[in-house]
Amino acid sequence: MTSTAIGVRKRIQINTILVRLSIFLIGLGVFSWLGVNLVRGPADFVTVAIQGLNNGALYALIALGYTLVYGIIELINFAHGDLFMLGAVFSASLLSERLHAVTSTPANWGLLIMTLILAMAFCAALNVSIERVAYRRLREAPKLAPLITAVGMSFILQFVGLHWVGSAPKNFNTVIPTTSMNVAGVTIRYSTLMIFALTIPLLLLMVFVVNKTRQGKAMRAVAQDKDAARLMGVNVNKTISFTFALGGAMAGAAGLMYEQTVGTVSYNLGFQLGLIAFTSAVMGGIGNLYGAVLGGLLIGLIQGLNDGLPIGLGQRWSQSVVFGILILLMVYRPAGLLGKATTEKV
Repeated sequence: MTSTAIGVRKRIQINTILVRLSIFLIGLGVFSWLGVNLVRGPADFVTVAIQGLNNGALYALIALGYTLVYGIIELINFAHGDLFMLGAVFSASLLSERLHAVTSTPANWGLLIMTLILAMAFCAALNVSIERVAYRRLREAPKLAPLITAVGMSFILQFVGLHWVGSAPKNFNTVIPTTSMNVAGVTIRYSTLMIFALTIPLLLLMVFVVNKTRQGKAMRAVAQDKDAARLMGVNVNKTISFTFALGGAMAGAAGLMYEQTVGTVSYNLGFQLGLIAFTSAVMGGIGNLYGAVLGGLLIGLIQGLNDGLPIGLGQRWSQSVVFGILILLMVYRPAGLLGKATTEKV
């Protein structure tokens, strides 16, 4: 073995040790911070964590749409956040202004379920239309072309939202009660229970569709090799449209739950939440359904703990903390938490 090879091997070993040491120190700092806050106020710690997971479940619903589309055609659909915004605006307009469902009554709960179905159908149809008009002709184009098109489509959807709801945030009464219950000193909002009651079944349904159905097999085949899937009789256009429909339906569900949880909608709602949801998909491993949900819950939890704990950087540093953690994760694990490292074929 030459001296050059020995030197390279030693440098690799030193780099590996330094990486592991830095991960250990970062983890030790985070767990120490969490431990001090937990000891200082256990009930407040759990309350803040649950509220963070509430937001994380919303991020997860939006992130599912990002990860579905990227997994099958490797497109970062930046218009997806604004699709979520239109889902929220549609839900508020239909439920509050058209159906006048503004209180928590049995009849209004039925209207809420109907609005959920219609919001999912509305966003699914809109997403399929966007794919058909804007993205389909650009599948073989350089990757920059569909990316810029997605940004342009985002501005178009924002313009639609601006004319639909106006330039100022608009408040609506909600069917889901804003009250909460107290369990051993821990405050749990009823809206949090509703969000998890919707997110978990939708995730399981998505996994079932992708892994167990004929259409799901077609989606996986198209994701691996479009030309081979076409030769095997798979309708590629139909499969991609179906994927956009699923992603749009998730955005519609998230839009309704956001409107019912927060009670406010605005035309620029999709920019910030869409960016956070995309970050969730990347953190969990974009293209992985479980990863999208895990990333969303983690980011919501990080935000909640940072904003609500007595020892923390506070809400004004919330975005910096989230994206700082994302940068660290990408440095140490570029594929995300549940993603698999791949090599590009040439």
